[in-house]
Amino acid sequence: MRRAVCPGSFDPITNGHLDIIERASRLYDVVHVAVLINKNKQGMFTIEERIGLIEETTAKLGNVKVESHNGLLVDFCKERGIPAIIKGLRAVSDFDYELQMAQMNHGLSGVETLFVPTSPTYSFLSSTLVKEVASLGGDVSHLLPEAVHRRLVDRIAERRG
Repeated sequence: MRRAVCPGSFDPITNGHLDIIERASRLYDVVHVAVLINKNKQGMFTIEERIGLIEETTAKLGNVKVESHNGLLVDFCKERGIPAIIKGLRAVSDFDYELQMAQMNHGLSGVETLFVPTSPTYSFLSSTLVKEVASLGGDVSHLLPEAVHRRLVDRIAERRG
């Protein structure tokens, strides 16, 4: 069985993330989405909320498993027998950082990293940018799955109220 992992914080999942996960799901029998826990970052959504949103938006794919992980991504891969990490690249600046991570991960465990260029439609997109624009009243509905957009709008309203 061919398996790969798409890692990230997914706070929240965007159409750019979803594009990479969907494309990976066509290439692999099982795609694990690893919601990585970073204790140094305060997310807008809890880990459990992120997992729920990802499960909801990827349910139609049928071969996506969503889990959280606290620690090294290569340990997540080793524990599950996953030989490949799928990373979306938006720009050359992403490549510089991701190449170093790929080389480190390969050196630690032999896990390969495959880079997938993002769709030009989403080349500028990040969760951070989406949250910033939405919190200032901008329309980001076209950048997020519908269910995620609703939750984001609700969360911003909760924080204001």
